[in-house]
Amino acid sequence: MNKKARALGKELVRLGIISNEQLNEILREIDGKSLVRVIAEKGFASERMVAESLAKALGYEYIELSNIQIDPTVLALVPEDVIRKYNIMPFELKGNKLKVAISDPSNVLAIDDLKVITGYEIEPYVSTESEISNSIEMMTRLDADVKEFTEIGLEEETNEEMKVMEEVESEDAPIVKLVNAILTEGVRSRASDIIIEPHENEVRVRYRIDGVYHEIMKTAKSTQLGIITRIKILANMNIAEKRVPQDGRINMLIDGRQVDFRVATFPTIHGEAAVLRILEKGSIMIELDSLGFLPEQLEVFKDAIKRPWGAIIVTGPTGSGKTTTLYSSLNMINDVGRNIITVEDPVEYRLEGINQVQVNPQAGLTFATALRSILRNDPDIVMIGEIRDAETATIAIESALTGHLVLSTLHTNNAAGVFTRLIEMGIEPFLISSAIDCVVAQRLARKLCDYCKEPYKPDSDFLKSVGFSDEDISKIDALYKPRGCDYCSKTGYKGRTGLYEVLKNSDQIRELVLGKATTDEITEKAKEEGMRTMLECGLHKVMKGITSIEEVLRVVS
Repeated sequence: MNKKARALGKELVRLGIISNEQLNEILREIDGKSLVRVIAEKGFASERMVAESLAKALGYEYIELSNIQIDPTVLALVPEDVIRKYNIMPFELKGNKLKVAISDPSNVLAIDDLKVITGYEIEPYVSTESEISNSIEMMTRLDADVKEFTEIGLEEETNEEMKVMEEVESEDAPIVKLVNAILTEGVRSRASDIIIEPHENEVRVRYRIDGVYHEIMKTAKSTQLGIITRIKILANMNIAEKRVPQDGRINMLIDGRQVDFRVATFPTIHGEAAVLRILEKGSIMIELDSLGFLPEQLEVFKDAIKRPWGAIIVTGPTGSGKTTTLYSSLNMINDVGRNIITVEDPVEYRLEGINQVQVNPQAGLTFATALRSILRNDPDIVMIGEIRDAETATIAIESALTGHLVLSTLHTNNAAGVFTRLIEMGIEPFLISSAIDCVVAQRLARKLCDYCKEPYKPDSDFLKSVGFSDEDISKIDALYKPRGCDYCSKTGYKGRTGLYEVLKNSDQIRELVLGKATTDEITEKAKEEGMRTMLECGLHKVMKGITSIEEVLRVVS
């Protein structure tokens, strides 16, 4: 061990990570520990610094396992005792090559053993000892929980529901650990949603990451009742009711952070399914400047939310980031001198210093009834989670005309569509034209991975066909496209950015609204007055290398 540690240590000395004196001190005290761990414990260098330096020196790629979607089926290729013996983590099989994370890339014996055991060519990647150890514990625990509960489920099924109820009440039960693992890994994977889907012979679990669903695991059909029942218990739902959809909420402490899950269950032909929206309070505390507005768009929007009255409507499909935009706006204008009240269904995030009302239709507390009540409390700013009906729309518009700043959402395809949609709901055009100050339409596009995006020279005719102007085309030397690497889980994308169009109401647009002009007519006038469409916003980000043409067309077209 000392001979091998000394050789590795000398390489680190050569790289300038530690000194000869530090190496001698480490070798005197190593006592069965790994060289890298002792270096980190003594504070000579971080584990990551050592791992990255070794990877570079030996010609390997460094990876962060916490940023990688590990394929659970790959674990079955390597016995657990071998994984723990060499502190390695197999994470992907591509063709005849098995990709393996290892903390000591000079360990030829480990690589040779893996080749013999698996029959595959081994492609080593360097990671820190701690990350590999954490991944081993997480993946083997999840695998064990699935196997343990599956074995229980495959036993003779007499009084099945009673047996499951006994299981889900115990914190040490396999099904409880399995559900906890699914929720925890969803948060760690940056998922926005978790969907648990029963099929004829299995149960599938998928995470929605950066707006796209990825299959994470499949379990035996016998786990279905236990998983759904446990989720219902956590969300305070009626576990006996399986015929109608239910809504609930789970609050958990994960990695030291408070995380809420908004839960919805619904019956399918193969049993109950569950969708969990992950609501992490920290993720909503985003500055408006970081959302993706173009500078001129941000200036118009900030000017609107600083006004004492008027209506600001944010529009877009479900999952387009409307709530984030509204909450970021409230964070910006929230101070002790203002009375801010929100009406939401449900309250997704708790905001300090703001009075938030959760609607409850079963108790008679709808958006409309809640609004009537809170307007008697003299609020300065009112946020309405969504305008769903004519009554709510009327109260919102009238509130904006009587000295309140009103923020709300609506479902339309673009900014100009808000005016025509409200007219269709029965609101008088003269009220709409006077009350609405600003409309924001938005989508979320995936950002290209900074580690692997590839430059390419696009065809001019193609660029013109997707919407680039001749002036823009003349400025383009290269654009970028996704490739895929371990950092982005082979997707080529990491994170998301907003694509916006911000329509500032004007005298000319008010005249069009009064005349019940079409959406296209209002859009054209707004563009004449300087509005950038979502497509234009997206193409601007394509030119900046932030996203790809294909991604912009996917979310905007």
